[in-house]
Amino acid sequence: MSKVKVGIIGATGYAGAELLRLLLGHEQVEIAAISSVSFKDMEISEIYPMYKTFCDMVLTSQEEVIAKSDVIFAALPHGLSQETAEICGKESKVFIDIGADFRLKDEEDYIEWYGGEYANKNLHEKAVYGLPEFFRSEIAGKKLIANPGCYTTAVPLALYPAIKNSLIELRGIVADCKSGVTGAGRKPTQTNHFPELNENFYAYKIASHRHTPEIEQTLSTLSGEKVRITFVPHLLPINRGILATCYARLKNGVTEADIKNAYAEAYMGERFIRLVPEGKTPTVKAVRYTNFCDIGVTVDERTGTLIAISAIDNMVKGAAGQAVQNMNICLGLDEEMGLLTVPPIN
Repeated sequence: MSKVKVGIIGATGYAGAELLRLLLGHEQVEIAAISSVSFKDMEISEIYPMYKTFCDMVLTSQEEVIAKSDVIFAALPHGLSQETAEICGKESKVFIDIGADFRLKDEEDYIEWYGGEYANKNLHEKAVYGLPEFFRSEIAGKKLIANPGCYTTAVPLALYPAIKNSLIELRGIVADCKSGVTGAGRKPTQTNHFPELNENFYAYKIASHRHTPEIEQTLSTLSGEKVRITFVPHLLPINRGILATCYARLKNGVTEADIKNAYAEAYMGERFIRLVPEGKTPTVKAVRYTNFCDIGVTVDERTGTLIAISAIDNMVKGAAGQAVQNMNICLGLDEEMGLLTVPPIN
């Protein structure tokens, strides 16, 4: 089989650089071109010295990436992918957007939460939401894939089996989530400045985070009913990782055995979902540098509450790894390809 020519637009941001790391180990991929506005004409290894001799490609223009590639990944801030996606669509190229431009189905939600509009409504109707464990059949063969974000991957994966089997009430769901600082992007701010973040831990964008409507959209699709959640993200003083602790009221008569069976059945055969053994809990360290989502569930019988915890690497399953997984499904490749590197122990 000939190799797939792929390109990365925005290769010097954290998500783009992580994507490059994964694609360098993908046996069916040839990296055709990579681009950056801030570091154009520099070698990627000048920006990230760990790539020296692995990849010393010169960062070029977005136009060159599109011209040389059959699959284009865009790791750009919201609002910058729509025009590029339209160009790729006209040239019948696969476009996988790691940004937020195509994630929300309702334009009113995009206007409210992102302050932008849909430049081409027909294009948005063609986009498929790329959370493989739920929408694998829709992703296959598609040309425009909206790659989910980190919280929006961790929370639905934690709750899906309970929702699928109608084991929990859909009102009053709480998602209490923690993220490593790479989720804030490469550009420094006051809140992720080392003296502010180190030995600190705090909530941010309480009940106002942009991932809220995306999480609700996925949960509503899975349940067939409108779902509203309380979502509170926190920033951890670590580089990478998401830990999502989700609380939901059990329906009358639901037992712990019902919950355990539902999760085992729902995720049977899912290569990138690992249910942790009873008595253990998911940890961010166990999923670092991997495309796995570790999930643990506990039933608080005293209060009738489901506590579902998921852990992912926000840079891999929450961004670049899931994008590679989506490409594999889209092109009919082995879904695991390029994603089974054993992570470091420490």
